[in-house]
Amino acid sequence: MTAGAPGTAGSSAARGRVVVAGQGYVGLSLAVRAAEAGHRVVGFDVDEGRVGQLALGSSYVEDISSERLGAQLASGAYRASSDPVDCGGFDIAVITVPTPLRERRPDLSHVAGSARMLGGFLRPGATVVLESTTYPGTTQELVGPILESASGLRVGRDFHLGYSPERIDPGNTRWRLENTPKVVSGVDERSLKQVEEFYGSIVDTVVPVSGCGAAELTKLLENTFRHVNIALVNELAMFAHELGIDVWEAIDAAATKPFGYLRFDPGPGVGGHCLPIDPSYLSWWAERTSGRPFRFVELANDINSHMPDYVVQRLVQGLNQRGKPVKGSRILLLGLAYKPNTSDARETPAARVTQSLRAMGADVRAADPHLHPAPAQADALQEVRRVEATAEELSGADAVVLLTDHDAFDYAAVAACSTWVLDCRRRLGGDNIDIL
Repeated sequence: MTAGAPGTAGSSAARGRVVVAGQGYVGLSLAVRAAEAGHRVVGFDVDEGRVGQLALGSSYVEDISSERLGAQLASGAYRASSDPVDCGGFDIAVITVPTPLRERRPDLSHVAGSARMLGGFLRPGATVVLESTTYPGTTQELVGPILESASGLRVGRDFHLGYSPERIDPGNTRWRLENTPKVVSGVDERSLKQVEEFYGSIVDTVVPVSGCGAAELTKLLENTFRHVNIALVNELAMFAHELGIDVWEAIDAAATKPFGYLRFDPGPGVGGHCLPIDPSYLSWWAERTSGRPFRFVELANDINSHMPDYVVQRLVQGLNQRGKPVKGSRILLLGLAYKPNTSDARETPAARVTQSLRAMGADVRAADPHLHPAPAQADALQEVRRVEATAEELSGADAVVLLTDHDAFDYAAVAACSTWVLDCRRRLGGDNIDIL
């Protein structure tokens, strides 16, 4: 199959027993889609609470409705388990576990643990695919040897191994797993063929590349591209404010150019896994292999990671201009998730904003219609008082800060009821509104 060629979703491609290790927003989406395509799927996760919720047909991933999940549970095509024994007998296993940073270094312990577990059940002819974002070389230098050691089999000779970067975009209703082109790779031609056939059965288009290193680098390139360009407009927004120029007007004007320009907007910081973490994998790998720092990534990290501090700085300045100290002021934050219309709070800049304001003695409250208190959330988010964005809360706040522009917010009410708003997303207008 050539690059960009249509897949075989819905065709007679062989269906088999699939294990998806990790049932987060990537793994659950993949598992349910594979079940819908006719595979028999075990969604494995070490979190027994997650597994229990899935077994009841209750989805915690907004892109997968409980109705879709329930349909696959009822058909028997999908089941969730925290027992490794249930992973036995797989034809295809996909690893979709987290790859965090620990002390600014890649932490692949979850990937290694999944590989060891799956290696114990590996059979001749089976295929293992890594989807977790990582640096080039991980699939062949880490996952392959662990699988060989745990199984006694040889990669390429006895079993197949590949890498396919995830491209799930939470909350995106236009580009879903099945219609987003899927980059695929294998450690050899036979492995590539198996990986292509599997993903071709569940997505519309597969894009094969020459090897796992190229596929691993593809994911890092995609995310670093966004990270660097967001940092550019974030820093530009700070300079433009100091110079009294409307950066948003300039961005609107630049976006009319039909070639050579892609629009990126400033904001209060970056969140999720893709931007705060993934580019650091690229930077770490580049410096380890070449001995030179990846300066673009390091600069983007510095700018984007300090945007929450800039938001707080602008808030302090605005309150001072109105004769109010931060200490004792009531501040209402609108939106805690890192991305609009989702409940995803991973690495959200709202945590840093909240923590800083509370440390300065502010009475911080927050409204987010998508996000509910949960043990996995950052401590700063757990401690903040949750309210609804009612007229009473809006009018009672000394300052309202729009951090995440969920569509569910009543922006007319926000503008009408608030004394002063710092709008980090340019959703509002009026004399009482300041734009980031």
